[in-house]
Amino acid sequence: MLNQKDLLERRYSVLGRHSPLFYDEPLHLVRGNGVWVEDAGGRRYLDVYNNVPHVGHCHPDVVEALCRQAGMINIHTRYLHENVVAYAERLTATFHPDLSVAMLTCTGTEANELALRIARFITGGEGIIVSDFSYHGNSASLAAATTGLPAPEALGPHVRAVPIPDLHHADADPEALARDYAARVDEAVRSLQAAGYKPAAILLDTIFSTEGLPLLPKTYLEQAVAHVRAAGGLFIADEVQPGLGRMGDHMWGHQAFDVVPDFVTMGKSLGNGHPLAALVTRPDYLDAFAAEALYFNTFAGNPVSAAVGSAVLDVIEQEDLMGNARRVGAHLQKGLRALPERHGRIASVRGRGLFFGLEFLTKTKAPAAAETRRLINLMRERGVLISKIGPHDNILKMRPPLPFSMENADLLLSTLDDAIARI
Repeated sequence: MLNQKDLLERRYSVLGRHSPLFYDEPLHLVRGNGVWVEDAGGRRYLDVYNNVPHVGHCHPDVVEALCRQAGMINIHTRYLHENVVAYAERLTATFHPDLSVAMLTCTGTEANELALRIARFITGGEGIIVSDFSYHGNSASLAAATTGLPAPEALGPHVRAVPIPDLHHADADPEALARDYAARVDEAVRSLQAAGYKPAAILLDTIFSTEGLPLLPKTYLEQAVAHVRAAGGLFIADEVQPGLGRMGDHMWGHQAFDVVPDFVTMGKSLGNGHPLAALVTRPDYLDAFAAEALYFNTFAGNPVSAAVGSAVLDVIEQEDLMGNARRVGAHLQKGLRALPERHGRIASVRGRGLFFGLEFLTKTKAPAAAETRRLINLMRERGVLISKIGPHDNILKMRPPLPFSMENADLLLSTLDDAIARI
């Protein structure tokens, strides 16, 4: 077996240190199956973090679809292939009828970049509004609109970041809070206009993952989007993390709100580990853009990717994984809500479906970042993988593959209960 220290040194030498590894002791994983992964020493870990293997690590149906098509032909979208058309039809059928055309990409970054490009073309504007402490990709334009991760690019003069309401820590009436925070979006619109930038789009993750899974007051999103649309801007719903059935009650996160986006971007989970992402929008927007611009992506939308994407949709339907997210998610939420009774530092329980979190504060009510990091490492030592989110790194992030079972949930809860007691 490879010496982990030597492997780590080789990694830093040839790949650099640009992508930090999880955990104080990096984890060397070699295989996965369902909701379990295994390290180089043969130890298994319950995966409560990775949403990329959406229907489970190495799902046999997805692997078989990939291998079968790869053994026939793999070409790009400038040739006809039924797989690509059939997949796009199935994908768009999960959205509002107004959103009926898809552009396939390889990553969520590409999908968001393309959505911004089309929004700017349609509106003639440059201004972008994002949430405070957001992340939507790593291209130059998205890095200049990122407020949640370190980046050498300064926030662009055409970008405004707005705070997000969170009922977990709000004493105000929810309706008043929704109006107040939506008014801040209106202020951002007017600030862009005053600086000479017409608003092109508001770009939001529909569960506000990086921001820490806040509990939004009803109508906030609808009011915020209305302010942007009144100024001629459009709404881009980033579904890279909350989408594809993870919320349990809806296929896509934005479907919990009474607003239809102009663009929906997806990635990560679409291909279950295969690089597949997409943008879905209105046909009139795409037709107008395509009349002036040629979009072509050598690797996106190939028959192998389409076969994989279709297999993922098959598994979600056949194994009722959206229903499983709803049932197991409700069971987990009940168990998580019992933890603050035994552990006083838990300030809030967050999330929906199979995407949930715990917020920790110190005895002085400050964000408990150090304790949260220690807890993540304690869980890893006990064979359960989780991570953290939020502006202060004090919210546990738990987002397992969708086949997560009641038994898996109970193991998570008991392990978490024990680990918190030891902090």
